[in-house]
Amino acid sequence: MKIEGKRNIWKEYQKEIASDRFFYVRSCVRQNFFPGSEKTFLRIMKDELHKDVFENAAHTTCSGIGYHSDVVPFETAMTMVARQFAIMTESGYENFTTSCITSFGLYSEILETWHHFPEVEERVRQHLLKATGRTFNKPANLSHASDVIFKFRQEIAANGKYRLINKATGKPLQVVEHIGCHYSKMFPAKGVGGAEYPYVLVGMIEDWGGEVIDYPERRHCCGFGFRQYLVQANRGYSLACSKKKFDSMAPYKPDFILTNCPGCPMFLDRWQYALSEMEGITYGENGLGIPVLTYEELAGMILGYDPWDLGLQVHQVPIEPLLDKIGIPYNSQRKFLTMDGKMMGQPKAPSHLKFYQHE
Repeated sequence: MKIEGKRNIWKEYQKEIASDRFFYVRSCVRQNFFPGSEKTFLRIMKDELHKDVFENAAHTTCSGIGYHSDVVPFETAMTMVARQFAIMTESGYENFTTSCITSFGLYSEILETWHHFPEVEERVRQHLLKATGRTFNKPANLSHASDVIFKFRQEIAANGKYRLINKATGKPLQVVEHIGCHYSKMFPAKGVGGAEYPYVLVGMIEDWGGEVIDYPERRHCCGFGFRQYLVQANRGYSLACSKKKFDSMAPYKPDFILTNCPGCPMFLDRWQYALSEMEGITYGENGLGIPVLTYEELAGMILGYDPWDLGLQVHQVPIEPLLDKIGIPYNSQRKFLTMDGKMMGQPKAPSHLKFYQHE
């Protein structure tokens, strides 16, 4: 598809994204997969952009994974989300921003349900009042954290120390962007750019100097899919989904993959290791794999944050080759040190996927 056609589609799918005073809720699983991402988001928002971002320690899971796995009934999920909105209201905020794509999709589904079926909203309000004594206002603005970074992408570029340029060739890095399914596939109007050609990550890549690869399986699932992975017997299907994407993107020789979902970077990163062990397959140059980044990690790299403070050492696919391409310095001796300087343990190198840059 020609770029002009894509831009016409993008114009039809714009959304309002708040400018300040965000009530931020974290992801249940994201802090375990890539623990530096949410911390980096808060650092960028508060220290770089000087925005008011508030967290409340009383916030809990939205129940999204349980809901989509048919464990948590929809009305129970709605009541749990209503409690989140109540905490936002009590905290004096109205712009609700979530770190998790599944949460974003669930919040969108619930607000749409209440819009079309106000009697359901009233019933949920009564459930919440009876269970907790709380009431709530609905968010004036609902956004995913990637929407917020997208909104301020040009400010980040202006403050940045690096661009997505290969320092050896002077050419833009070639980037695969992968959008979480629950960002805009359920409700295209809720995501920047719609479902087929979402612009939320594309805008970051382009304004930070890179070029986006358009490959056949661009919108294919990463392989998480909840039931694909949560049910152990289905995990072969999860792996097959990821392999299909890797096989499709490999001929284009991407420099890295950029994601905006908690599960997608974990599976696109970890399954490369699994495939290398099972079949001896590696997809990047020289057996190094294709690095996978979250949008917060990439923004932090652009701003010059220390790679290990971003948590890039927890990635299965090595990040050092990408850092070298851009020209970002790093201290190899610090890679597996904790924040207080203690050795956290060095993982055993895989059989095929090269984990260490200078192997």
